[in-house]
Amino acid sequence: MNTVTVNASKAYDIHIGPGLLPAIGQHAKALGGAGMVCIVSDSAVYPFYGQIVKDSLESAGFTVVSYVFPQGEESKNGTVFLDLLNFLAENKLTRSDLLVALGGGVVGDLAGFAAACFLRGIRFIQAPTTLLAAVDSSVGGKTAIDLPAGKNLAGTFYQPSLVLCDTDTLNTLPEDTFRDGCAEVIKYGVLYDSQLFAHLEERGLEFYREAVITRCVQLKRDVVNQDEFDTGARMKLNLGHTIGHGIEAKSGFSVSHGKAVAIGIAIVSRAARCPDAQRIIALLDRFGLPTATGYSAEDLYRYTLSDKKRSGNLVNLIIPNAIGDCAIVPTQVELLKPFIEAGL
Repeated sequence: MNTVTVNASKAYDIHIGPGLLPAIGQHAKALGGAGMVCIVSDSAVYPFYGQIVKDSLESAGFTVVSYVFPQGEESKNGTVFLDLLNFLAENKLTRSDLLVALGGGVVGDLAGFAAACFLRGIRFIQAPTTLLAAVDSSVGGKTAIDLPAGKNLAGTFYQPSLVLCDTDTLNTLPEDTFRDGCAEVIKYGVLYDSQLFAHLEERGLEFYREAVITRCVQLKRDVVNQDEFDTGARMKLNLGHTIGHGIEAKSGFSVSHGKAVAIGIAIVSRAARCPDAQRIIALLDRFGLPTATGYSAEDLYRYTLSDKKRSGNLVNLIIPNAIGDCAIVPTQVELLKPFIEAGL
């Protein structure tokens, strides 16, 4: 097991390795002061791991309730969010109790936002079960739900008390879901680490999982420690996301987050005329990720105008100069459409 410690407004550990979910009760007990735990999960993950987590927590002395919602981005909405808050109230959770977010990014975002808001804040544990959540969304405290106008438009920064990344859960992922997470792994190589990128080129889907997840988490830890609230260096983590979120929204979320980010990375690499654009696109191709979209520049432009990272008449684009070297480039909104067009 590897451990990475985040020192943000709240310090917490991220444990990465096999066999962690059956021991979650002892990890939760070590946090102290809780009598009740609510497991928040979705209809795809809970049948695999819900009982394992529940048994472990009950063996450690907790009273456990579970809230399970339908799988998918479409559940990350205000209706489900309020239903979860009402469930917590009906089950009389207190400020000394805990939530466990058991699942992928949708579960972590929704449960984390509920933890931040219920009783003005209760503790929660992130237990990511997808590669995407393990390397990205479970770390750093971003929580949110979607609004009809766009993705993640209502949310807050709220750090977990613990992250348990059980790498055994990756063995039950559909291959397509695993590939989705690889888009975020590739993103870290493009942003910060040419050696990580080269390892992915060499190994493909057979990369060393625990080591690569740990490296991605370390890189994100460093950024979060420096810029917890996403006003400076942390904005780099949005590589591919501004256009990617536009693709997701335009598709009605039928295009997954990882695939949309992969297309976004390819578009900005081409549009910026990055010298390493062909290597980046070749690696995305090797991982079975898309690098093009049938949507027009006009389509994507309209949807990216609703992106939460827009500031007045500026959008901060993350531009790759080379593998391991990216820059934050404030871009006038009126220049965004021709930029997208150049990368299609």
